[in-house]
Amino acid sequence: MVLCPVIGKLLHKHVVLASASPRRQEILSNAGLRFEVVPSRFKEKLCKASFPTPSAYAVETAKQKALEVARRMHQKDLRAPDVVIGADTIVTIGGLILEKPVDKQDAYRMLSRLNGKEHSVFTGVAIVHCSDRDGRLHTEVLDFYEETTVKFSELSEELLREYIDSGEPMDKAGGYGIQALGGMLVEHVRGDFLNVVGFPLNHFCKKLAQLYCPPRPGDVRGAERDSIPAVDTFEDLSDLEGGGGSDPAWGGRGGRGGEEAGGAPPQAPGPRDADLNGAAEEKRPPFPTGLLELMEGFKASKALFTACKLNVFDVLRDQGPLKAVDIARKINASVCRTGRLLEACAALGLLHKTDAGYSNTEAADLHLVSDSAHSLHGLAVYNDSHVWDLFTHLDLAARDGAEQARGASGTKAERLFQSAETTLLFMRAMHGLSKLTARDVATAFDLSRFTSACDLGGCTGALAHELAREYPRLQVTVFDLPDVTEHARGFQPDGQRTEHVRFVPGDFFTDALPRAQLYVLSRVLHDWPDDRVHHLLSRISSCCEPGGGVLVAEAAAMEEEEAAAARRRGLQPLGALLLGAGRPRSARELGQLLQRHGFRDVRVAPAGDLLRVVLGTRAAP
Repeated sequence: MVLCPVIGKLLHKHVVLASASPRRQEILSNAGLRFEVVPSRFKEKLCKASFPTPSAYAVETAKQKALEVARRMHQKDLRAPDVVIGADTIVTIGGLILEKPVDKQDAYRMLSRLNGKEHSVFTGVAIVHCSDRDGRLHTEVLDFYEETTVKFSELSEELLREYIDSGEPMDKAGGYGIQALGGMLVEHVRGDFLNVVGFPLNHFCKKLAQLYCPPRPGDVRGAERDSIPAVDTFEDLSDLEGGGGSDPAWGGRGGRGGEEAGGAPPQAPGPRDADLNGAAEEKRPPFPTGLLELMEGFKASKALFTACKLNVFDVLRDQGPLKAVDIARKINASVCRTGRLLEACAALGLLHKTDAGYSNTEAADLHLVSDSAHSLHGLAVYNDSHVWDLFTHLDLAARDGAEQARGASGTKAERLFQSAETTLLFMRAMHGLSKLTARDVATAFDLSRFTSACDLGGCTGALAHELAREYPRLQVTVFDLPDVTEHARGFQPDGQRTEHVRFVPGDFFTDALPRAQLYVLSRVLHDWPDDRVHHLLSRISSCCEPGGGVLVAEAAAMEEEEAAAARRRGLQPLGALLLGAGRPRSARELGQLLQRHGFRDVRVAPAGDLLRVVLGTRAAP
């Protein structure tokens, strides 16, 4: 039965579903929608780290899927369909996006991560209206997303293995299908069940109602009640700056697609709406959501940094949930301002807010508590205390050059190691970041053939200890500046194999390098200009015997992702602008550098979502 008048508005239009998912097809068919299935060929290789939220990634993927189908059909038939629907479903936990597993081992990792925990399922949807004008395709996009929270039961190893052996996880986001066998894994669901299956039908119908059934003047109140207001994170964050009100740039704005807060989207019908509403109104430019988010983004960062600096997450880990007044007393801060900071952190997804008070999210417990095993607290405090100030001089760096910008705060080494306090601040930041990626770097390649390694600029030894744990025969030397190695003992882990890691003070540009079969450079080369990089690699090459190797780990842009205009990587050149002539290099560039200095059999592998690892073997002279 058709849900008139909503689905009925599409009965006489050529509607295309840009998805091969049988679950989405079934949901829309059961709702009475008539459509043609044209699976998208869009390669889902968008850089996840370039998106501010998982939902933004899902929405952009859905939009690109739909646009690819619209363009292909227009090129093939010289005419476009009326409407193309794109969708992308992802599972997230602790900020990590889980898509479809690549094999059984990957499925096991995903399901083990979800086991006994609560996670979110996001579906991004894009509704693309197409028209042909003078033989050219014109499109108008309305996109949105739906979030549903799912809790897994505590599952036995045997049950997980049996479920994976059934084969069901292999084509499912997150490695499970809630509508089939995977339903036995789920303890409860909060939100739209169909969204977890693959398509948020209820939200989709509401969007169609906004598009094709605009409210009459007397129905405005009813339209406001029926709409789904979006959460505007930055309206909450603006309170931190004082004044208590929203910033003017964000006033009256809701979620994606230009919706107004609490109401329906602005009624600016496109070409397909003219037959419904009479003559089409004057077309307005798209609402600049992305630009406004960029302009306001610094407030979100500052809220996170401030909460870390005041140890809010530590307090809540030990004693939460707590009311704002109790938290303010424990951190010795204003009750009013603490309340606003907590509201901002809750809006950012860092805290849970209930009637009992505020408590940490899983991500906060994992990464924002100062003494957790995977803490990034030090990185947050370092960014707040050091990097934030550097970026206030970005205009000088752009106008006069990096060397002039240095004048305000000294050279890089002088700034980082001008006191024991600043040295430790830097080391805590690097320690947290290194521990986050150490295992991925250590296991990107099989390094078991090496018995000695030297981690140049290895800081606290986080990667060195991971290498020693992974390869029992390996002896690792950490070679770093004396100010660093002096404080490194405070970061050493308890337990076995610490005797396989030693620290040697020195400057890898001027002092003799320790002899080793494998040299490791993790997050080092991007700090330096080409001439210094060539000098360092030349020194390593001269010390490395034939058959030895060099392992380089960097946040290198992959060539196939450059066209995605990754926002996160777009910020890296700004850091280079301030800190020197260094720059991020692609995996291909890194490989060419190694080959130039006598390393052959150069291979590239990913190390999680942040880094790419390049391994080269020293050729015989």
